[in-house]
Amino acid sequence: MLWTRWLVLLLCWGATGSEQQADERGAVPAEVRSDSRRERSPPPVEPLDFGFVPAAVYNTHAYYEPGSIGILFHMVHAFLYMVQPNLFPKDLIVKVIQQNMGGIKIEEWRKPENVVLLLQWIQYESGFLVCATFGVVFVVLIPIIAMCFCMCRCCDNCGGEMHQRQRKNADCHRGFYTASLIATTIFIIVGVLIALAANHNISSQVKSTRRLINTNMRDLKTFANNTPAQVDYLTAQYTTAKNKVLSDLDNIGPLLGGRIHIQLEKSVIPSLDTALRMAGAMRETKEALENVSSSLEVLQDGVGKLQASLSGERASLSNTLSDPACTNGAVSHTCNTIRSTLSQLGINADFSKVPDVNHALANVNTVLKTDLSNIVQKGYASFNDTPRLVKEQTKNIVAALPRVKGMLDKIGAEITGFSKMFPVEASLANFTIFLNERHKAIESYYPQIDQMDFYRWIACVAVLCMVVLVLAFNILGLLCGNCGYDKQATPTTRGCLSNTGGNLLMAGVGFSFIFAWVLMAIVTTLFVVGGNVEKLICEPLANRQLFKIIDTPFLVHPEKRNFLPGMLFQNPNIDLTLGGMYRECYDNNGLYHALQLETMFNINSFLNRTVYNRDLAKVFDSVQVDLQGITLLEQAGRDNLINFANSGIGQIDYQAYLTEVNKGVTLIDLLSFCSDLEAQADQLPRGALENALRGHASSIRSIHREQVVPLEQAMSTLHQSIKQLQKTSNDLPVKVTNVLSAIDAAEYLITHNASHVVKQETKVYVQGLVGYFKQYTEWVRNSLSAEVAQCKPISNIVDSMEIVGCSFIIDSVNTFWFGLGGCCILLIPSIIFSVKLAKYYRRMDTEDVFEDSPYCDTLTRFPRASAPPSYSVW
Repeated sequence: MLWTRWLVLLLCWGATGSEQQADERGAVPAEVRSDSRRERSPPPVEPLDFGFVPAAVYNTHAYYEPGSIGILFHMVHAFLYMVQPNLFPKDLIVKVIQQNMGGIKIEEWRKPENVVLLLQWIQYESGFLVCATFGVVFVVLIPIIAMCFCMCRCCDNCGGEMHQRQRKNADCHRGFYTASLIATTIFIIVGVLIALAANHNISSQVKSTRRLINTNMRDLKTFANNTPAQVDYLTAQYTTAKNKVLSDLDNIGPLLGGRIHIQLEKSVIPSLDTALRMAGAMRETKEALENVSSSLEVLQDGVGKLQASLSGERASLSNTLSDPACTNGAVSHTCNTIRSTLSQLGINADFSKVPDVNHALANVNTVLKTDLSNIVQKGYASFNDTPRLVKEQTKNIVAALPRVKGMLDKIGAEITGFSKMFPVEASLANFTIFLNERHKAIESYYPQIDQMDFYRWIACVAVLCMVVLVLAFNILGLLCGNCGYDKQATPTTRGCLSNTGGNLLMAGVGFSFIFAWVLMAIVTTLFVVGGNVEKLICEPLANRQLFKIIDTPFLVHPEKRNFLPGMLFQNPNIDLTLGGMYRECYDNNGLYHALQLETMFNINSFLNRTVYNRDLAKVFDSVQVDLQGITLLEQAGRDNLINFANSGIGQIDYQAYLTEVNKGVTLIDLLSFCSDLEAQADQLPRGALENALRGHASSIRSIHREQVVPLEQAMSTLHQSIKQLQKTSNDLPVKVTNVLSAIDAAEYLITHNASHVVKQETKVYVQGLVGYFKQYTEWVRNSLSAEVAQCKPISNIVDSMEIVGCSFIIDSVNTFWFGLGGCCILLIPSIIFSVKLAKYYRRMDTEDVFEDSPYCDTLTRFPRASAPPSYSVW
């Protein structure tokens, strides 16, 4: 059993320390857990790729499909269910085992509780007891009946008298007995074939048994050979976590500085963004002021020219209307109407009184001489330089890398050393040698197994030959009797072939009496043994009810709770059951998880104690980062913002501008005026006056196109610029003050609260490093549970034993007695029909004859017994 202990220790390369060490080890994780609860969310840790544990490939397929003979197996199972329909008596078996734990004593069975158990067991076995009683009665009665039958026939009774009375329905009786015997013989042949198939199935499955043994042994060797490589792979992957930690330490500037930068940028970047937007607002303000100034000049100049053009056109139109043609009665009304609209040809907006914006524009140009955007970009650059500052100020951490590497190498050496603490390779080598020796020992028994199977096969064939001998006599008797039977022959003159058929049938009857009780004794024995094995072992093993009995608490000993951990670990209080272990191994999980070895050899406790080194945490206690050198906004930028707030754009009379802009350029839409003038001209008679009016309409359209349209465009530009300036200047000093306050707050955060942020992010950074080791320990635990030492061979052994013991042997044995038992029962009607039918085939010594009566006038025939005549007429 030494190799089994080493095999268990192989999978437990983490062992628990003393209770004091466990308490000391648990103090630091408790603090870490309490701190982590105070944090809003755990820091993200980059997942590590540890690869795949070298997987073992097992070749055993513990599955059996019986094929066509499975139909016979199902028939036998159905018959056994009819005999024993009760559920598996788990509680009864447990009580029997517990009450007879100290050994079975006769006087103990007299106790009432044991009598109750006995009665319950008899009730459960009632079906088997009834069938077994029938078999025993059959075995006892058949020889007695055979003896009585022989004595009866010797006394010329029971069909022993060599005389056959002639009846009118003799042919009908003979046909019925022949058909019945043929049917009985056919059913007996079927039973023989069923038994012969079961007998052959056992022999044919011997080779499959060898295959199962060979594949199971190979799988155990694979299990033993693969496990050390899997364990070495687990220990080697510590290097992955170690290298990642060293890489992060070497890049502490970008990593830790980047974390600090991310935390601070929540306050810093928005303040710089507002300053940058203010710089953009300055440029937009300058453009708007320039647009206002240029638009105002265009409007003032254009309005004067437009005023002169409209005045001239109004005077010219007035002269035209002074034409004598307008005095005619029909035309005078139209001319007066046109004359009344001349006053509308004038200017509406007057921009001469609107104040200019030259003073504000000059102030803004002065402000823009300082490039605020460049100053803000310097603030961005200074803040984004945080990782470099952190790298410069954490040179002591980088300088400590050799020492940290030494610590990590020491941890790796401890892990590797612990895995090598047990002589795993030597133990597995011994285990492999043991497997090879056992395999060779098992193979050495193959010739004996083959020989024993041959003897068994011969014995079963010999048993079946008893039935075949009876069948041979029946078949030959039927053939000879039917072929030699002559309807014209009398019972005393039957031919030799017919007589031989009858004698063969009687020989079959004799052998039936000789063999029937022997065959029934064999059938009863195999039925009781094979049937109970099927119902009490094979079926519970198939539905795993048998495991529940073995896993019953306190089954073996009243003070030992569980059987399996008490046998393996001498600790029966571990919650480990055989059924649970089988399920885990059936799912191909690791033996570490299947045996619940974490209760004895906790790998996490060892790794926590080893990997989470306090010396490694002390390296980061000296981390000091000073960010006071970061300047977000220079004084020139601050002055520039204040000067912009005092540039005077807030004192511009925007309402005066908007009032003039909203008036429009002219008093009336010139195009509408032209359309109306042309409509009035159409009412006049054709002539010089009409043409003159049309000429004035064309001139006014030209004025609109050349002078009014540009002025409208200038007014639109002026309106947009005024609106923009009005929006920008609204609470401009307050906006500038808010920008400066935000920048001051961000600089205060960097100057005074950076130490807290640095400590917090340093802690998060260290937790990230520890997170790599946590990933490693979690990966080790998961690998031990599911990938290392996968115990599928153990469940395969159980399944193979079930296949060999139940599917190969018990099912075949049960099918054998099922077929043979049917033959035994059918021998009874075979005897009856053979005796009845032999009377019609055998040559009788006497027969019924008929002669005339001398006492009657009419011819009356009276039968009498007579010997066959001696003259040739007969």
